[in-house]
Amino acid sequence: MTTTFQRCIDLDGGTVAAARAREFTARFMNDAEQARGHPASRAATDAVLLVASELVTNAVRHTAGPCTLCLAAYEGGVLVEVRDTSAEPPQPRTPDITGARGGWGWALITRLADDVSVLPAPDGGKAVRTRLPW
Repeated sequence: MTTTFQRCIDLDGGTVAAARAREFTARFMNDAEQARGHPASRAATDAVLLVASELVTNAVRHTAGPCTLCLAAYEGGVLVEVRDTSAEPPQPRTPDITGARGGWGWALITRLADDVSVLPAPDGGKAVRTRLPW
Protein backbone atom coordinates (compact mmCIF):
# COMPACT_ATOMS: atom_id res chain seq x y z
CA MET A 1 0.00 0.00 0.00
CA THR A 2 1.56 3.26 -1.12
CA THR A 3 0.28 6.20 0.90
CA THR A 4 -0.34 9.33 -1.13
CA PHE A 5 -1.47 11.64 1.68
CA GLN A 6 -1.63 11.27 5.47
CA ARG A 7 -2.32 13.24 8.65
CA CYS A 8 -2.66 12.55 12.40
CA ILE A 9 -4.21 14.43 15.31
CA ASP A 10 -3.84 13.84 19.04
CA LEU A 11 -7.14 14.09 20.91
CA ASP A 12 -7.73 14.30 24.63
CA GLY A 13 -10.27 12.03 26.24
CA GLY A 14 -12.80 14.84 26.56
CA THR A 15 -16.34 15.19 25.32
CA VAL A 16 -15.39 17.22 22.22
CA ALA A 17 -12.95 14.61 20.87
CA ALA A 18 -15.48 13.07 18.44
CA ALA A 19 -16.49 16.49 17.09
CA ARG A 20 -12.82 17.42 16.60
CA ALA A 21 -12.27 14.07 14.86
CA ARG A 22 -15.15 14.75 12.44
CA GLU A 23 -13.84 18.23 11.62
CA PHE A 24 -10.31 16.92 11.14
CA THR A 25 -11.56 14.06 8.94
CA ALA A 26 -13.68 16.39 6.78
CA ARG A 27 -10.63 18.64 6.21
CA PHE A 28 -8.48 15.58 5.50
CA MET A 29 -10.91 14.26 2.88
CA ASN A 30 -11.05 17.67 1.19
CA ASP A 31 -7.24 17.98 1.20
CA ALA A 32 -6.81 14.37 0.00
CA GLU A 33 -9.21 15.03 -2.88
CA GLN A 34 -7.12 18.06 -3.87
CA ALA A 35 -3.88 16.06 -3.62
CA ARG A 36 -5.30 13.14 -5.62
CA GLY A 37 -6.96 15.30 -8.23
CA HIS A 38 -10.35 13.61 -7.98
CA PRO A 39 -13.09 13.50 -5.37
CA ALA A 40 -14.19 10.55 -3.32
CA SER A 41 -17.80 9.51 -3.71
CA ARG A 42 -20.19 11.12 -1.22
CA ALA A 43 -20.94 7.67 0.24
CA ALA A 44 -17.21 7.02 0.75
CA THR A 45 -16.69 10.39 2.45
CA ASP A 46 -19.69 9.79 4.73
CA ALA A 47 -18.38 6.32 5.64
CA VAL A 48 -14.90 7.65 6.48
CA LEU A 49 -16.42 10.41 8.64
CA LEU A 50 -18.63 7.93 10.48
CA VAL A 51 -15.89 5.35 11.07
CA ALA A 52 -13.41 7.98 12.33
CA SER A 53 -16.03 9.45 14.66
CA GLU A 54 -17.12 6.05 16.00
CA LEU A 55 -13.54 4.86 16.59
CA VAL A 56 -12.71 8.04 18.51
CA THR A 57 -15.99 7.84 20.46
CA ASN A 58 -15.18 4.25 21.43
CA ALA A 59 -11.66 5.22 22.50
CA VAL A 60 -12.98 8.07 24.65
CA ARG A 61 -15.83 6.05 26.12
CA HIS A 62 -14.00 2.78 26.81
CA THR A 63 -10.41 3.78 27.66
CA ALA A 64 -8.84 5.97 30.31
CA GLY A 65 -6.81 8.34 28.23
CA PRO A 66 -6.17 10.33 25.11
CA CYS A 67 -6.17 8.89 21.60
CA THR A 68 -4.61 9.61 18.23
CA LEU A 69 -6.52 9.59 14.95
CA CYS A 70 -4.47 8.91 11.82
CA LEU A 71 -5.84 9.06 8.29
CA ALA A 72 -4.03 8.05 5.12
CA ALA A 73 -5.17 8.08 1.52
CA TYR A 74 -3.76 5.31 -0.63
CA GLU A 75 -4.52 3.97 -4.09
CA GLY A 76 -8.19 3.02 -3.97
CA GLY A 77 -8.95 3.82 -0.35
CA VAL A 78 -8.53 5.51 3.00
CA LEU A 79 -6.94 4.06 6.12
CA VAL A 80 -8.54 5.20 9.40
CA GLU A 81 -6.61 4.30 12.54
CA VAL A 82 -7.20 5.23 16.18
CA ARG A 83 -4.55 4.52 18.80
CA ASP A 84 -5.54 4.55 22.46
CA THR A 85 -4.12 3.69 25.88
CA SER A 86 -5.92 0.39 26.49
CA ALA A 87 -4.57 -2.98 25.37
CA GLU A 88 -8.09 -4.45 25.56
CA PRO A 89 -9.63 -5.11 22.15
CA PRO A 90 -13.08 -3.69 21.36
CA GLN A 91 -15.92 -5.80 22.75
CA PRO A 92 -18.93 -6.03 20.44
CA ARG A 93 -22.19 -5.48 22.30
CA THR A 94 -25.76 -6.13 21.36
CA PRO A 95 -27.06 -2.75 20.17
CA ASP A 96 -29.68 -1.16 22.41
CA ILE A 97 -32.70 -0.45 20.24
CA THR A 98 -33.92 2.19 22.72
CA GLY A 99 -30.71 4.14 22.08
CA ALA A 100 -30.02 4.58 25.79
CA ARG A 101 -26.91 2.40 26.05
CA GLY A 102 -25.46 2.47 22.53
CA GLY A 103 -23.73 -0.60 21.16
CA TRP A 104 -24.07 0.44 17.51
CA GLY A 105 -20.55 1.79 16.92
CA TRP A 106 -18.58 -1.42 16.46
CA ALA A 107 -21.33 -2.92 14.30
CA LEU A 108 -21.24 0.15 12.03
CA ILE A 109 -17.45 0.14 11.84
CA THR A 110 -17.23 -3.52 10.86
CA ARG A 111 -20.07 -3.13 8.36
CA LEU A 112 -18.65 -0.05 6.58
CA ALA A 113 -14.94 -0.93 6.52
CA ASP A 114 -13.40 -3.41 4.09
CA ASP A 115 -10.89 -4.48 6.70
CA VAL A 116 -10.76 -4.01 10.48
CA SER A 117 -7.81 -5.06 12.63
CA VAL A 118 -6.72 -4.49 16.21
CA LEU A 119 -2.97 -4.26 16.70
CA PRO A 120 -0.90 -3.96 19.87
CA ALA A 121 0.90 -0.63 20.20
CA PRO A 122 4.48 -0.35 21.49
CA ASP A 123 3.32 1.83 24.41
CA GLY A 124 1.03 -0.91 25.74
CA GLY A 125 -2.15 0.39 24.15
CA LYS A 126 -3.68 -0.66 20.85
CA ALA A 127 -4.40 0.60 17.36
CA VAL A 128 -7.72 -0.10 15.67
CA ARG A 129 -7.07 0.10 11.93
CA THR A 130 -9.70 0.13 9.20
CA ARG A 131 -9.61 0.44 5.43
CA LEU A 132 -12.43 1.99 3.43
CA PRO A 133 -12.86 2.43 -0.32
CA TRP A 134 -12.29 5.82 -1.99
